[in-house]
Amino acid sequence: MRIFTAGLSTETNTFAPWPTGEAAFHEGGFYPGNASASGDMRENLVARQYRDLAGRDGHAFVESLFATAEPSGPTVHAFYENMVETILADLVREGPFDVVLLWLHGAMVSTECDDCEADLVERIREVVGPETIIAAEHDPHCHVSERLLEAASLVILFKEYPHVDYLVRAEELYGLALKAARGEIRPVPALFDCQMIGFYPTMREPMSGLVRDLREAETRPGILSVSFVHGFPWGDTWETGSKMLVYADHDRALAAQTAEELGLRIYEQRHALLPRYPRIPEAIAKAMVLDGRVVLGDVGDNAGGGAPSDTVAVLDELIERRVERAAFGCIWDPIVAAACADAGVGTRLSVRLGGKCGPASGGSRDYDARIMAVREEFDQGGPGPSRIPMGRTVWLEIMGVDVVINSVRTQTFAPDAFTGLGIDLSDKHIIVVKSSQHFREHFEPISDHLFEIATPGAIDMAFERIAYRKRRPMPYFPAVDDPLGRPA
Repeated sequence: MRIFTAGLSTETNTFAPWPTGEAAFHEGGFYPGNASASGDMRENLVARQYRDLAGRDGHAFVESLFATAEPSGPTVHAFYENMVETILADLVREGPFDVVLLWLHGAMVSTECDDCEADLVERIREVVGPETIIAAEHDPHCHVSERLLEAASLVILFKEYPHVDYLVRAEELYGLALKAARGEIRPVPALFDCQMIGFYPTMREPMSGLVRDLREAETRPGILSVSFVHGFPWGDTWETGSKMLVYADHDRALAAQTAEELGLRIYEQRHALLPRYPRIPEAIAKAMVLDGRVVLGDVGDNAGGGAPSDTVAVLDELIERRVERAAFGCIWDPIVAAACADAGVGTRLSVRLGGKCGPASGGSRDYDARIMAVREEFDQGGPGPSRIPMGRTVWLEIMGVDVVINSVRTQTFAPDAFTGLGIDLSDKHIIVVKSSQHFREHFEPISDHLFEIATPGAIDMAFERIAYRKRRPMPYFPAVDDPLGRPA
């Protein structure tokens, strides 16, 4: 068989202050046909896996563009079009193909298109024709539309959040796509709308049990794949919301019945699944009296959800309370990072942090700081075995708190974001990281206590007050207690 692969990935926060343009994709990862041979980001690892699986099975393999950008505002449409045209040109030049494997986030919005994934798949379908299998892997924080499902042959999502299973899902997608291409299965989808908007970490109950239910359902006769669409609450589109997606083998009624059954299991737990996080003063006061190492997630200013990652509200609280043995990171501020690199290690200087990107960044603060370390082209561990670039990165000591400043915007995934600069975490009492959930994978093993904080920023967890303008006019939980008319 002949297999083609490509990927476009960014999670669009339509409330973020800045658009996502060409520079963001080149900074995040732009690979015109060479992702499988370059780097260790998730895109590289997935492209490499598809290349290796195709090689193992003796199939011809053609790799096109893989491009990713850190979540922010809508993608500049002209550059989106350039990327799509690159993929389509490769399809035409190198075709025909039996299978097209796509790595797509699922929540990409451009300045002129609210459903980029459906748009891309429809245009690929026009090129490859009705017989070619088009299979896409999505992040669960996506907007899955009927339009996408009509154009694609298969769409599957990671099951876990933090996203530790993306390579497992990629191999699953590969296997199903080849079976479909050989005529061994005929996938048909069904999508059940839970009429919920929420946030669903899978490492704790009740969500971990619900994920086990999804896996059990995939063992049933006739069921090919089950995916829970968490949805991306901070992307304002017609499709925004939580859904259940099921593929059955040539049995649409079975797919629909299973999707409704599993979707209602999620719905029945809707109150238990609501995030309930302490606010900053309460969280820091609690952490100060706990024994051992405490890791706190700064949820509201998570770059992984499109926030600037530059608020300093938690840092202010640590300093005001004179917290000892504390670390805080990572604050995105390429200006301060550049100034520190010029000044050199050991220099004391005044730095202004926070408040630089818009209202969600909060107020700015001036701090007296000492430069402890500067690293160029620094990186940290990411989901699974991936590595995440941080660019020029600086360790500052501010009033007894070890603070990390980075110049490539990203959330904090792993302890080596600190330890790689020389910060010793073994004696820290409180470590605060800018992340909503992904930090748990690598920080939980080194923590005695770990929990999230409700912080100011662009990631508002009060879903009922998000000011949607484009989302379909349908009631949803928690804005309405029981939109489906089924008591919890």
